Amino acid sequence: MTRSIYMDYQATTPCDKRVLEEMLPYFCDHFGNPHSISHAMGAQAKEAVEKARSQVSDLIGAADPKEIIFTSGATESNNLAIQGVAHFYKEKGNRIITSEIEHKCVLEAFQAMEREGFDVIRIPVLKNGIIDLQILEEAVNERTILVSVMTVNNEIGTIQPIDEISEICRKKSALFHTDAAQAVGKIKVDASKVDLMSISGHKIYGPKGVGALYVRLKPRVRLSPIFFGGGQERGMRSGTLPTPLCVGLGRACEIARQEMDSENVRLVELKSYFLKKIFDSLEKVYLNGDTEHGIPGCINLSFDGIEGESIMLGMPEVCVSSGSACTSDSLEPSYVLKAISVREDLAHSSLRIGFGRFTTFEEVEYASSKMIEVVNRLRSMSPLWQ
Repeated sequence: MTRSIYMDYQATTPCDKRVLEEMLPYFCDHFGNPHSISHAMGAQAKEAVEKARSQVSDLIGAADPKEIIFTSGATESNNLAIQGVAHFYKEKGNRIITSEIEHKCVLEAFQAMEREGFDVIRIPVLKNGIIDLQILEEAVNERTILVSVMTVNNEIGTIQPIDEISEICRKKSALFHTDAAQAVGKIKVDASKVDLMSISGHKIYGPKGVGALYVRLKPRVRLSPIFFGGGQERGMRSGTLPTPLCVGLGRACEIARQEMDSENVRLVELKSYFLKKIFDSLEKVYLNGDTEHGIPGCINLSFDGIEGESIMLGMPEVCVSSGSACTSDSLEPSYVLKAISVREDLAHSSLRIGFGRFTTFEEVEYASSKMIEVVNRLRSMSPLWQ
């Protein structure tokens, strides 16, 4: 292979050319401010933004496009949901709940709320990465104002039981937020099951720098804004909306809605072929996560006896990761793998392999063969393996 093979689709995705084509006119030709609707250029931009809002709404099954609040990405969406709910509803109670394997931006937001005096509960997960529903149900009480559990984990691809979590929250009148950045556009999500949902553009072949937060209208969910300005986006997220980025997110959502089912069939085939080849050729390789409840494009493997970083160095043309993108420069083993009881040495030996829309069978064939070759070579030199 003379070119790089990209297999890190959980970190980011390439912008689909169809998305870029839709965006381009709004940089130079239709450049109006979507909030300046007293003239034609502004009205044209607003129309494009509202079309995008409907496209996002359609993908997640929202009841009303007005429930979509545009943001700069999932990190902002998560912070707005968590801080916004905690501050607005603090008179009702002070308990907020999350899981141990959330994305760093969720865990850090909960730490910030804990420093402000909120009662933060972190629910453990089972060995397959699924949240312990019994412990969650015991933790949700009449003082609980928010539960935040991601739909799909960014490291191991595990899909959480959103319906069951939703039922627990509604029994106790607690709001339910889900970070769906790794789920939207990859699996079907249902906005009616949650009160708030975070979305990221660059995880679904859209542009970087844009995302959305679904905020339920009926019954109405209220948020305290985390920064202030002109009161755009129902007063929850001030600032001039970037029309080209909103248009790109909308188009990306439209394509995902049309192609998700067929793409998943293809990704399941690629994943099955890759795993069979790896397991048939190598011993003591372990799949981290759940074999049944996981997205087809995410694989997390531990290779006994060698470091994951060493495997990556041995095949620089294959772009995979040794953890989540936000913690890949850390020497500490993945906190997600530690939470699902993976041994520390196996956590250090893990790789995350991500397939996506533009992954080909030839790339999977090459990457799996190269990985087998590198693992065998490293093990032959490893005193741990000997």
